[in-house]
Amino acid sequence: MSRATVSFVLNDTPRQTIPEGTRLRVREAAERLGYRPNRAARALASGRSRIVLLALPDWPIEYRLRDYLDEASLVLGRAGYALVPYTHQPGNQAPPLWETLSPDLVLGPIPFSPTDIAAMRASGVRRIYPDPGQGSLPDISLTISAGPNLQVDHLHTRGHRRLVYAAFTDPRFTGLATARHRAARTRAQALGLTPPDLATIDYRDDSVDHMVRRWHDTAITGVIAYNDEVAATVTGAAVRLGLRLPEDLAVVGHDDTPIATMFAPRLSTVRFDTSALGQRFAEFALHLLDGRPLTADEPLPGPALVHRETS
Repeated sequence: MSRATVSFVLNDTPRQTIPEGTRLRVREAAERLGYRPNRAARALASGRSRIVLLALPDWPIEYRLRDYLDEASLVLGRAGYALVPYTHQPGNQAPPLWETLSPDLVLGPIPFSPTDIAAMRASGVRRIYPDPGQGSLPDISLTISAGPNLQVDHLHTRGHRRLVYAAFTDPRFTGLATARHRAARTRAQALGLTPPDLATIDYRDDSVDHMVRRWHDTAITGVIAYNDEVAATVTGAAVRLGLRLPEDLAVVGHDDTPIATMFAPRLSTVRFDTSALGQRFAEFALHLLDGRPLTADEPLPGPALVHRETS
């Protein structure tokens, strides 16, 4: 048996008329010898690493984002690709992963800087999304505003007129929290409400108790929380202060994470179908990689307000 035949079998080289019996003998011998293919060599020879690199901003990896990534990894894995999430932190001196992994595709939820685009191109990355040179900038406005819109609408419907937007002091939340707060202010103004201020809280001390007391004293009755952890922190402070929920203070979280139903009282929140979003992301990646058709005619499920005890 020639070395070429063995190579064709072990590399699943297409368009080779090799008898099935020969293929079976090669695979049995490889298993007996403990052979494992050299992925780096394969990538070098084929020009394909089968890696999709998702370059994330410096955001905390929360429950719903993990759910999103798990579903995307599952769909891409079935297609023979590995999804590698990568937090692209400003000032990090380590070489970016696109230099060491040679990914077939680099994607990001927000546009890359011109410096990053140039670095990817110099590293040999051929597919980038979003790529300013191709006019493929994503519209993420709805993703940011849909949750805050539902939160404000719900509190308004329940009779609350003075609202506040609450987020953690963690600087990693700043960018997304600021964008969501802006969306909440815009929605409140459209409903004729005073635009809610942004209040940052720290769950590690009792400062949140003082802040919640101040809200109550100034007739703020509705809290729009950045996520369910913020909602739980505010709700816990209200309970410690003897406030009634939702009569004295109504709180609405974001994401519908497990804590929303584990916590007492149970948290009203906004639910996103992150599994469906992760699947759609993977399908889009496969469209960019292999030209697979998109299921554009199938609308994604929108967010929903889950009404529980805190509102």
